[in-house]
Amino acid sequence: MYDINKIRNDFPILKTTQNGKSFVYLDTAATAQKPKCVINKIGEIYSSCYANVHRGDYAMAEDVTAAYEQARDTVREFLNANSSHEIVFTRNATEAINLVAATWGQENLKAGDEILLSEAEHHANLIPWQITAQKTGAELKIFKINDDGSYNAEEFEKALSSKVKLVSVTAMSNVLGTIFPIKKMATAAHAVGAKILVDACQSAVHQKTDVQDLNCDFLAFSGHKLYGPTGIGVLYAKSEILNSMPPYQTGGDMVDKVTYLHTTYAKPPARFEAGTPAIVEAITLQEAIKYVSKLSFKNIMAHEKELLAYFDEQAKQIKGLKIIGTAPNKGGVICFDFKGIHPQDLSFILAHEGVAIRIGHHCAEPLVERMGYASLARVSFGLYTSESDIDAFFEALHKVEHFF
Repeated sequence: MYDINKIRNDFPILKTTQNGKSFVYLDTAATAQKPKCVINKIGEIYSSCYANVHRGDYAMAEDVTAAYEQARDTVREFLNANSSHEIVFTRNATEAINLVAATWGQENLKAGDEILLSEAEHHANLIPWQITAQKTGAELKIFKINDDGSYNAEEFEKALSSKVKLVSVTAMSNVLGTIFPIKKMATAAHAVGAKILVDACQSAVHQKTDVQDLNCDFLAFSGHKLYGPTGIGVLYAKSEILNSMPPYQTGGDMVDKVTYLHTTYAKPPARFEAGTPAIVEAITLQEAIKYVSKLSFKNIMAHEKELLAYFDEQAKQIKGLKIIGTAPNKGGVICFDFKGIHPQDLSFILAHEGVAIRIGHHCAEPLVERMGYASLARVSFGLYTSESDIDAFFEALHKVEHFF
């Protein structure tokens, strides 16, 4: 049984108030709140077992190193990767995508090649490929989505040719909630000889991710969106690809042999983790993954489906409320326009009522403009979101009408 009250009790911040009102957090797509087990783990490591990894020859350093590498294996299991050597810890998903662009991209792409993205990409999965195209002479191509925000298979297949060497696509839009059929897209990409990179920042939070089943070549996600700490992200890449990639950054712990004139590099994943890594954050990410896994994605997805149905039913009763992105089977991310009221004004009034939402172009400016707006308001759900949160949102929305 999915006990929402018990789950909410695991998140201390949900008991706080804003402007003297109960805190209603509807911005999980930006960053998730943290359960007590994650918060406590951070303090536990710093107070009882902290040292640098891979260096010290004393018990505490060895224990922390073991915990850090165990965290890597937990991520491997979470993604169902073949090997822990396919898991690279990064600062966030943005760095993970930049790593691939700056190494594999610049080594393998050339003039005449094409990089294929969707219209629904976050800036983090657009700008690195713009730069890579400029540096390599490759061409950046964008395939269209439907007007309702749904995936357009015909447009994807039309854009996919033997010139395409990389497909880089979100698994779930952070603006529209659209869930893309990654497994089918990977099969199609491989059929023309292309690799596929998956931005799983949103999808990894809402559904089970199996990289072997998807057969993706690269996948990235951020820890802070998965109820873990900031400052930690994950890059998954198939072993044979990762082994062929040059270093992204250089320094300590990513080397094999160093002389004044020459350096050889360590095997992955160490090759891509220069310097002291995010030790505490990686170990704490493991705690977040355990928490989510214990709840099970089957239960999380069922809960989210119920919330979406509950939200949609209430939304139908509000005149002037337009949902932007109505793809079937979408995830719990809802952008909307309310009577043309500027999102900043809308957010200000909702915040006064203790309701936290997101506004702006959501780091996907071309997508928001493609949908016909300069800025949008966004509600997004987490595993702790309740129907009472949605009630509070609509109650606050009714109060907006009194100001306009």
